[in-house]
This record gives sequence, C-alpha cells and structure tokens, in this order.
Amino acid sequence: MIFRLLEDQLAERGRAAKAADQRFMQLALTLGRRGLGNTWPNPAVGAVLVQDGVIVGRGWTQAGGRPHAEVEALAQAGAKARGATLYVTLEPCSHHGRSPPCADALIAAGVARVVSAIEDPNPEVAGQGHAKLRAAGIKVDIGIGAAEAARAHAGHFRKVRDDRPHVILKLAVSSDGKIAGAGRQRVAITSSAAQQRVHLLRAQCDAILVGIGTVLADDPELTCRLPGLAPRSPVRVVLDRALRIPGASKLVHSARATPLWLIAAETAEAAAATKLTAAGAELLRLNVEPDAPGFDLGAVLPLLAARGISRLMVEGGAKVAASLLKQDLVDEIWLLRGPAPIGDDGVPALHDLPLTAITDAPAFRLHTSTTLGPDTLTIYERN
Repeated sequence: MIFRLLEDQLAERGRAAKAADQRFMQLALTLGRRGLGNTWPNPAVGAVLVQDGVIVGRGWTQAGGRPHAEVEALAQAGAKARGATLYVTLEPCSHHGRSPPCADALIAAGVARVVSAIEDPNPEVAGQGHAKLRAAGIKVDIGIGAAEAARAHAGHFRKVRDDRPHVILKLAVSSDGKIAGAGRQRVAITSSAAQQRVHLLRAQCDAILVGIGTVLADDPELTCRLPGLAPRSPVRVVLDRALRIPGASKLVHSARATPLWLIAAETAEAAAATKLTAAGAELLRLNVEPDAPGFDLGAVLPLLAARGISRLMVEGGAKVAASLLKQDLVDEIWLLRGPAPIGDDGVPALHDLPLTAITDAPAFRLHTSTTLGPDTLTIYERN
C-alpha cells in the first residue's frame, strides 16, 4: 500500500511537471510570435526563464534579429537566472555570428535546465547548441511544443533546407471564386474584419510579393495599416520584368519609407532603372530568356532568401498564384471567401486553374477555418 501511494505521488508530480513545462513553453511560443516579420534574417524565437515556478525573465528576438530571445530573458532575470529553467522555442545557437553564442551565455549565467522545443536545422547549430549545454552539465529536454514551434519557425526551416522562403499565398475570392470584375475592375469582396486580419498577416511576414499586373490594375500600397503597426510593414516586392511600374504609383512614392524591391530582367531599360532607384526603389535583376512568358519563380524565391527573407506573403495576381501552385512552391494558403458572387465575367482566382487546385488538392490539408464578419477564412497547409 505504501509503495502504491508513493507511485501515485510520483506519477502526480510527473504530470504536474509536464503540465508546467507545456504552460511555460506556450508562453515562450506566444512571445516568439511577437517578432514574426520583424526579425529577419533571424528566426523569431521566444524564451522564458523560470525559478521555482516563478517567471524571472522573458524575451523574444528583437528587430533585425538581435539581441536573441535568450539574451533578452537573461538580461531581465539577472542573478535569478542561476539555477533556473529556460524554455525556448528553438535550439540556442552555438556559433559566433554577429553576436556571441547563446549557449555560452546560458552556461555563464548558471542556468540549470533548458527545455527546447525543437532542434535548429541550421548546419552551424544542428544539435551543437544542445550538446554544448549538456557538456556543461545543464539538463536539456527537447520536444515539448515541437509541432507548434515547427509551424512558428517554418520560414527559418524552409530557408535553411530549401534555399527559399516559406510562401503564404493569400486569396480573397467571391462566393463564385472570382477576384475582380470584368476587365480586372476592382470589387469589394471581403469585410473590414477580414481586411484587418490580412493587414496583421502583412505585419507578420518579412516581404509581400505581387506581379506588375496587380500594380498596374490596383495601384496598391501593400503596407500594414493597423494602428501602431505601420513600422512593421513588410518589404514590398514586385515582379516587373520590363520596369513598367509608374513613377507616380503609391509603391514608388512610399519607397523611401517602406522598402520596395523590383525584380527586373537584365535587359530592363537603364533609364527607367535610374529613375526608380533615384526614387528609393531597389532593383534585383534576373536573367530571363527573351521568349519566356515571365520569371521562373523557382529562381525568384532563392534570390529573396539570399537577402534574408524567410516568410513571403503573395497577394497577387492570378497568374502569379497559379504559377506558384504549378511549381509546387506554396506552403500555406489563406483563402478568404466573401458572401457575394461577381459573375461569370469576373476574373478567376487562379487564372487557368480551378479553385479546387487548392481546396481538393492532396498537396494541402485543412489547418483551420474561421469566420470574420460575413466572410470565411480557411487556412491550408502543405502536406
């Protein structure tokens, strides 16, 4: 009987300890998401330091990628970090980059235990951070919150493994699957609630990409217009082979306030390039075959990744969306459906592909579906 009671007590303690680990890791994940879209070229990591069940330090990766989350948490904890447990959403770095290794900082601070959600696939880390901590006598547990951490760090993982950003395709379609009226006429499709959610997504992405057709038809600004989040607007990227973007466009006019990258062919007119760069735009040139219909998006994405972009939102147009799907370059789809139809003469959402290329495709699985006012937001993820 005594042994049974002891076993029950140990089991209860184990369950309580696991619940505490999960709770503190959830907080670290929540903190890390604060940095999404703001920390590139580094991942948006969250960290929490706990001493005897009490939070003594917390942090997340700061703008531009440093200080790292662990360093922020250690600075807040001070001497209370000694003997504490660190909950962190990604393996602490072990190499010297533009800042010293976080693993060394944790060892020097006397942290007793590190609970790490997931190993960093970066070859410069890849388990070496965990190994360094263990070699210093720190207990390391890996895997709590791993699935959620993998989603939060999907951009970092995709960039490291495939040399391209995590691509989020956003589509706002009418009830009959159209994105514009006849002749590309702009039509109000979704409500203000849906539009606010889209603007929040913009703030959580490193860059937003559109084709020149969308720019010429809609003259968008592609910034985040939520109160207080304008500084979190992503880099605007336009596929503009012949540099047809008007100098009077909203994108060019705001290029000095919010970065504008124009991807152009090597043969694009030099005079246009000079005017656009003088206005603050930055040109990225790609070699394009003269008879090619457009850019090879498989070459565009590595170009962006090389400049640090890991989370790329794609907002238009229909041809760009269809090309990405055909080349299997989409990782996540945000499909917003409005309640009203546009009609048979409207512009199809995916150019020459049916909408079932998303909704019924084995390449994607349903992640979540929710209502935003009168609209429905359905998120699909790559299988």
